[in-house]
This record gives sequence, structure tokens and C-alpha cells, in this order.
Amino acid sequence: MRKCLGCCLLLFSLAVLRAQEPAAAPQESLRIGPGDLLHVTVLRESDLEQRVRVRDSGEITLPMAGDVKVEGLNTEQAATAIEQQYIDRQYLRHPVVSVFIEEYATQTVAVLGQVVKPGTISITTARSLLDILAMAGGLTETADRHITIERSGGNGLVEVFLSNHADDAFNANVKIFPGDRIVVPKAGIVYVLGDVGRPGGYVMQNESRMTALQAIAMAAGVNKTAAESRARILHNNNGQYEERDLPLKEIERGEAPDELLVADDVIFIPFSFGKNIAIGTSAIVTSASSALIYAGR
Repeated sequence: MRKCLGCCLLLFSLAVLRAQEPAAAPQESLRIGPGDLLHVTVLRESDLEQRVRVRDSGEITLPMAGDVKVEGLNTEQAATAIEQQYIDRQYLRHPVVSVFIEEYATQTVAVLGQVVKPGTISITTARSLLDILAMAGGLTETADRHITIERSGGNGLVEVFLSNHADDAFNANVKIFPGDRIVVPKAGIVYVLGDVGRPGGYVMQNESRMTALQAIAMAAGVNKTAAESRARILHNNNGQYEERDLPLKEIERGEAPDELLVADDVIFIPFSFGKNIAIGTSAIVTSASSALIYAGR
């Protein structure tokens, strides 16, 4: 019993000590880039104070420290790198370095692809992806939700999926830094033509997955005059369309699996009138090229 009481008191004491520890200060998110002007100071070493511009190589040169790579670092990380250089060169034992960015040369973010206003956007600090897309006028109706971010200074690529659902979109949001580039590709489109309520092209949004039944539902379903038993699907294979029957009635009854579509597929539901049943592949493809495009909501 005493042993259990002692354990509880020990755990309580540890919890109190942890609660009293100061919270870690948030690190600066803005990264240093080529052309930025840095103000470097060393505590109690006024002779080492420098204002130096970052070269294209991402390095700066400091007295007694030599070349230090700072591109892609925030100011705290750059200060640590400079301190380590002074220690490695045995010039200072316990240097305390401060770095301040006096002038930014990489203040823009490039937004390319399927946004309302593609181009460059000026920012002076890190902003969220949602903020940057809003500054670019938002996504177009044909935008793919799989967005690529190229980090400045060649620091890699980040793939982000921006869902249509608000909660998921906020959770998937990331920070964008000056010098980054954002590419919003065009989403895949499938076409539903013929005797349906709303023939046209439909954007494959969210997970870029769409089945034949989903596409037909987006096209307001087949009309009563449609010849469902003669439904066809045209698959684009490197510019050449391959045509096959679509067992629509069997799919609707659950007797056949629903077809998973890929971008540029065309579903054609013939009219029951004999003159329209014989429409060929080339005529269907031509109709698809001029079809109205609809974005799902």
C-alpha cells in the first residue's frame, strides 16, 4: 500500500515539473534564399558584425568563419550553423550568434495551372496554402485536387490533396514560403453522351475516381427513350479510342461490376431510334470534344 502511494506521489511530482517547464518557442518558418541580405551579430564580438548577401550558391562568407551554407534555413538554424563554424575553426569556444533578414530577395510565390489568376504573388512571411490559392482567385472548375508544391532552393516536392470537404481541406493545409512554386494540374474529365438528361463532360474531382454509374448519375440519368442495352464505353488509349459494350442493365442489377473510369473515357447511351443507334466512334469522339464541361459539387 505504501509502495503504491509512493509511486503515485512520484508520478504527480513529475507531472507538476513538466507543467512548469516553459513551452518551446515556435521556430521561424521563413526560409533564407539567394539574394537575401542578412545582418549577422556575435555577442561580445563587435568586430564580427556583418551585413552580407546570400550568394546564388546559397552561401555567405563571414570573417574567421569562412563560407557557411544558409539557403533553406530559418534564422535560428542559420545562427546555429554559423556558431558551429566558429567552433570547428577553433576561433570561438562558445559563440552566441544572431541572424536577422534585413532584405528579402525571394518574396514571391508562383502559382501555376488551374487557378483563376495564375502568376506570382508577393508575400513577406509564410502563408497557408489556402491563403495563397485565395490570393490567386481560387481553383477553376476543372482543377485537380492533387496539388504539387516545389520548395524554394531545390528543397524537394510536396504533394497535397485538397479535398472538397472543408474539414479535410483545413487538415491537409500546409505552409507556403517565399520562393515556393505551386502547380495545380487539370483534373481528368469523363464524358457521358447520348440519350441522358444532361450530356457533357464531368470533372473527376476529389479522389479522381469515378465509376460508370456515378458518371451517368451526374448526367441526370438515362432518359426513358434510351436504348440501355446498347450502351457503349470508349476508352482513350494513347489517342486511339477502343470501343466496347457497357452492360449497363447488369451493372444496375448488381449482376456485373461497376466500371471504373479513367480520364477521357466516353460513355455513349444510344437513343432507341434506329437512325441514332448506328452512330460511329468518330462521331461520338467529335461530340465529346465540343461537349460542355460540368464540375461536380
